[in-house]
Amino acid sequence: MKSLLAVICLLTGTSLIAAQTTPTDKTTTPPATTVPVTPSKPGVSTPPSKPGAKAKVEVKKEVELKIPGTVITRPNGTFLGLELDGNKFKLSFYDAKKKPMNPDVLRATARWPDPRGPRNLFTLLSLNGKALIANKPVLPPYNFQVVFNLFQSDDEGASAAETYTLPFRG
Repeated sequence: MKSLLAVICLLTGTSLIAAQTTPTDKTTTPPATTVPVTPSKPGVSTPPSKPGAKAKVEVKKEVELKIPGTVITRPNGTFLGLELDGNKFKLSFYDAKKKPMNPDVLRATARWPDPRGPRNLFTLLSLNGKALIANKPVLPPYNFQVVFNLFQSDDEGASAAETYTLPFRG
């Protein structure tokens, strides 16, 4: 008795749903568009144009350059890009328009906590082309605070020209 009642309810429900939906007509065509004909001077021919066509205007967009890695904004308006290159810190230099430039410092040092112990790790970043590259690898996990000191000269007693502390997520 219960199964008969369930079948009747199911048939009634499907017939109500079918009666409420409207069939979609896929045979409709878009309305025809007419092209206005403009009279021209005798002897002058004008090429036919498509309706709604606009003249192509070339707009030169300035592409926003992207600095790889963690971006550091310097006080003089230039940028630094910090990234890992073969498990070593790589500090790249960029001008105000975010284009690569030659470094204006000779060396840098980096200090970060050791992920496997209670001490800090240090490395020297030396000039290598257009970037400063570390001489010591960085061990994972790459989730720590790193301190960078930038130096203008190679003197042992030189004071840091710039110091940055930032969270590193590599």
